[in-house]
Amino acid sequence: MWFSNLWLNPGVAHSVLLVAAVIAGGFALSRIKIGGVSLGVTWILFVGIFASHFGLVLDPVTSHFVKEFGLILFIYSIGLQVGPSFFSSFRKGGVSLNMLAASLVFLGAIIAYLIHVVTGEDLYAMIGVLYGAVTNTPGLGAAQQTYSDIHNGASNSIFAQGYAVAYPLGVIGIILSIILTKVIFRINLKNEHSADNDNDDSEQIKAVTLEVTNDAVSGHTMQEIQKMTGRDIVATRLQHSGTKEIELVKAETKIHLGDKIFVVAKPADIEVFSMILGHVLEDVDQKHWDEEAKGELISERIVVTNGKMEGKRLGDLKPRENFHVNITRVKRAGVELIAAPSLALQQGDRVTIVGSREDVKKISELLGNSVKRLEHPALFSIFLGIALGVLLGSVPIFFPGMPVPVKLGLAGGPLIVSILLSCYGPKLHIITYTTASAKLLMREIGISLFMAAVGLGAGNGFVDTVINGGYMWVLYGFIITFLPCIIIAILARVAFKCNYFTIAGLISGATTDPPALAYSNSICGNDQASVAYSTVYPLTMFLRVLVAQLLVLMAL
Repeated sequence: MWFSNLWLNPGVAHSVLLVAAVIAGGFALSRIKIGGVSLGVTWILFVGIFASHFGLVLDPVTSHFVKEFGLILFIYSIGLQVGPSFFSSFRKGGVSLNMLAASLVFLGAIIAYLIHVVTGEDLYAMIGVLYGAVTNTPGLGAAQQTYSDIHNGASNSIFAQGYAVAYPLGVIGIILSIILTKVIFRINLKNEHSADNDNDDSEQIKAVTLEVTNDAVSGHTMQEIQKMTGRDIVATRLQHSGTKEIELVKAETKIHLGDKIFVVAKPADIEVFSMILGHVLEDVDQKHWDEEAKGELISERIVVTNGKMEGKRLGDLKPRENFHVNITRVKRAGVELIAAPSLALQQGDRVTIVGSREDVKKISELLGNSVKRLEHPALFSIFLGIALGVLLGSVPIFFPGMPVPVKLGLAGGPLIVSILLSCYGPKLHIITYTTASAKLLMREIGISLFMAAVGLGAGNGFVDTVINGGYMWVLYGFIITFLPCIIIAILARVAFKCNYFTIAGLISGATTDPPALAYSNSICGNDQASVAYSTVYPLTMFLRVLVAQLLVLMAL
């Protein structure tokens, strides 16, 4: 008796048990793979639909809270993940890739709307089909939230039903478009590895040794030569001609013919610098400098963990004047950055420092270098951001001709705030660093709660909906998935001359589909697909959320 009451009678224990059981069942089924592809957390949605079909449901208030709170956690973690690279993604090559990704987003929305017009299908159902077809859960959440705001808290299960029906073939359609692109253009993967690519390694940092052979610069200081180039170049160590002594390069250091200089910069900047100084010594690497220094100068990577350093510019630290060291590069979120004076530090940055052992130790004490501190997530900034996101999402925005004001909602508000905080928080001395594991945990908990609540609210009438014409949603979803992907892939190849690996990453990122990225990486053998994916993902995610809200408003 008590066991059946626990499952059927509303209450705290009932709600926790039901949600936890649905999530656990979904993750258990997520191990199932078809053709090497798994539906992942989407199984939670299907388990929830199955449970609610047999009467296992949450009370409306609890269901609404679990769904919205899960959505907020998920969306906010997405913002933390993509925020640091959101604006920098519009670097060379990124503009064209983001234009293509945006076109794919809008093309899918247009096709969904045209299917609604031609067939007479419910637009709310087509919105669900659209976001299932492109495997985008935040868009589904944004659509449901906008509908709820407009209808005074009411919900509509048809969004989730359309999403669930279209999702499985959506994953297959995205991967199929990548495969078909290879067939259409008869792509040879070996040839693609050597093909020119906008996102190749143009932004990578290199460390090389230059020999001074230009008599015109002999006797000039490093500061004067730096001004001649106008480039961000860090010269760290110098060996005068005819000596074995290694010294740190300072602004007032004078160079002479035959001197060897160890520099760190982007390849294009190194090329300019070598034209002024001399030529690159290919056979002299960092190991040579370390051996010649004989322990007098060392190179160490220090982790920034001191909260007081958040937002501090490297130029303000004056590492050469105050600590007699050179900072050569900064590694942030897996990307190496030039240690320019204007670069602001963030917690979690890994700073490469060259100097004597004692001097390196002094500056490391200032920066922190205590990895244990990074294990504690910045809960203040997380909950501050969520609060600000909810406030921003609740602000009504009035447009002429619109029957109701537009709101960013509980999807758009936290997303924008998390992106802005992760980008500009350090400049305001707000610690926003969160470990990758903490962000992943928050993301997975959020999406799991959201999927469970949506599934438990969509099961009632799901089977009847599919039987009474809903099966056509599978076809509509495949059209919405496949057509935009293949059109944009052809455009990227023909008009923009994109590498096949970049196209695969572009399609995966524009559909925000991790299984497609996993497939792309498996055939690429390099990181070009991942680079393209991360370049378009932030803008795509933002546009998916925005378009979902606009489509719901168009249904009024």
